[in-house]
Amino acid sequence: MKKSIIIVFVLFFAAIQGQTQSFKAGTAMRDITPENLIPISGGMGTPVMPDDFRGKLTVRALVLEKGDTKVAIVGIDNIGWPAYLGDRSRKRIKDIAPENIIIGVTHTHSAPDAYGFPDGNGNTGADLDYLNWCVVQIADAVNDAAKNLQPAELKTAVAKAEGKIAYNYYAPRLYDPRMGVIQATATTGKNKGKTIATLVNYATHPEILGTKSKLISPDLCGPLYDRIESKTGGVAIYINSAQGGMVTADNRRENGEEANDWQECMRIGNLMADEALRIIQTAPVQKDPQLYCISKIIELPVDNEAMQFVFQHSPVAQLGKKKVDNFSKVSTQINLLNIGTAQVLTIPGEALPNIGFYLKRHMKTEQPFLFGLTNDAFGYILTKEDFNSFERYNYISKTSLGEMTAEILENEALKLIGESPAAGD
Repeated sequence: MKKSIIIVFVLFFAAIQGQTQSFKAGTAMRDITPENLIPISGGMGTPVMPDDFRGKLTVRALVLEKGDTKVAIVGIDNIGWPAYLGDRSRKRIKDIAPENIIIGVTHTHSAPDAYGFPDGNGNTGADLDYLNWCVVQIADAVNDAAKNLQPAELKTAVAKAEGKIAYNYYAPRLYDPRMGVIQATATTGKNKGKTIATLVNYATHPEILGTKSKLISPDLCGPLYDRIESKTGGVAIYINSAQGGMVTADNRRENGEEANDWQECMRIGNLMADEALRIIQTAPVQKDPQLYCISKIIELPVDNEAMQFVFQHSPVAQLGKKKVDNFSKVSTQINLLNIGTAQVLTIPGEALPNIGFYLKRHMKTEQPFLFGLTNDAFGYILTKEDFNSFERYNYISKTSLGEMTAEILENEALKLIGESPAAGD
């Protein structure tokens, strides 16, 4: 009799533990493919009018909760998402602190212009109605992800991704081959054991198609999503890393040309998905991982006349004039997150690989993640020593805020890292 009571008590206690497990995860997704063809952007310059669609553009939201801490991570199929737009979504999101809503992009070069890049005469091809609609879709995705929160366990891993995926166009071997993966799995109810989300963090330009193909497309990210979801279920999310100057998809052919078609998007996207699942497969399960999030507002000078022109004439920038002081400096948010044994640092632009390696080396974890083009999209970030130093760097110097951006960002990021606990503590 006593033995039966003990067994019942143990089972009851285990059930209560499962119900009160504090780490939770939830996801949601929205299709943000425009109904009609509108101009797409591959960077500064006049946007291009596409001829067709290939794949769907999406916004993918992952919400994590532990105790009183709730964080949203959002991935958008776009070349960049300025804070002027992100802040409007944040105002529509319930029950998550605005500074804990992390908004990043895939950096596809085949999506509608979200910057409102002006041409030499100050005209722009940005479709403000489309961008306003996306603002709502992003908020709705996050709100739905929060509603879908359920008890979860976690796996995180960082390892070298093998195969012909990426290279540095300027210096082929100077890039970070490491891929970071975060995967959440349901622990209770009818979904027990099922994947909730798989987040992939890797540095490359999804520009296989580019504007020359004249297609609205997620590029390699579309096949990556489809492959992961077909194999594991749940929602796949991709957020870029330190891919600046010029880490791009390795679509080189033996004859010296490039493969710029959908088949190559599928090859690289599928390979990235397979590598992500290989990397995460043997990672240890974290039953009740820690969740930590801190943010900081930093100021960056705008010394570059080309970037000042964008701020002055972009209709998107005008939506957020309060963040620009006479076009001579901008303020932006950086975040540091601990998700179990992984540590994440956000970067508001395209940091060059050497900056990425430097920051990762100083992070308090053996699993460093960098979310590039996140919370803002201020062009390339290169060191003052590299700025305007080489002819090869003319374009990335022209499309950066100025020569002090990297030094300020590194110093502020190191302070944030210093103020934070080590991942897993």
